[in-house]
This record gives sequence, C-alpha cells and structure tokens, in this order.
Amino acid sequence: MKKKILIVADEKNLIELLKKKLTNEDYEVSVAHNGEEGLRTMKKIKPDLILLDIVMPRIDGFEVMEAMAKDDKLKNIPIVVVSNSGQSVEINRAQKLGAEDWIVKTEFDLQEVIEKVKKHINSSF
Repeated sequence: MKKKILIVADEKNLIELLKKKLTNEDYEVSVAHNGEEGLRTMKKIKPDLILLDIVMPRIDGFEVMEAMAKDDKLKNIPIVVVSNSGQSVEINRAQKLGAEDWIVKTEFDLQEVIEKVKKHINSSF
C-alpha cells in the first residue's frame, strides 16, 4: 500500500514540482492550497506525512501545527516544513509545535526533499 503525503502550500509551481517528484517515487500525493483546507484534508485522508508551508492565506503553517497538536488523530503525523525562511527563531517554533524537519524553499533540491520524506515517513511506524 502506498504511503500518503499531503502537501499544504499555496505556491502552484512548488506544489506541481513536489507532487510530480513524489508521485514518481510511488507516493500517493494530495494537495491543500491553504491551512484551512489542509486541516480538513488531513482529517479525511489521514496522511503518513505532511509537507507544510508556513506563509499561507487564512491559516498559516504555525496555526495548522497548533491545531494538529490538539487533535489526537493528527498530532502524531510527521511534519516537514517547507518555507522561505531559514531563521532559527522560526525553526525552533516549528520544532516546538511538532515539526520533524525543515526545508528552505530557495535552497532545496528535490533529492533533499525525497531523502527527508523517506527518513520521516519510515520513522513514524
């Protein structure tokens, strides 16, 4: 059975790039375009891992992580943050809220994303 990954981000180019690469790696990929939609989708599909952007409309990534932490069905899903910022204050906040890892959008390559996904998706079982 394929592992399920949910991408919660609002940048179309990033979403398409990640979705294509992860699908080629044999993951089942779902997409939510904002935090609100992301929370609804994760409750419905129960993904094995979430790639989460921080800056999004309606509910940002930090608020998504706060909501997940309060929900017994969602709080143990591994989160890899994908953000434009690599500032330690934001990384520390994300880690306190449950993020497993951090990828800076402007610096990442797709292989790094795949390696982090494999590392964290397998450690959750």
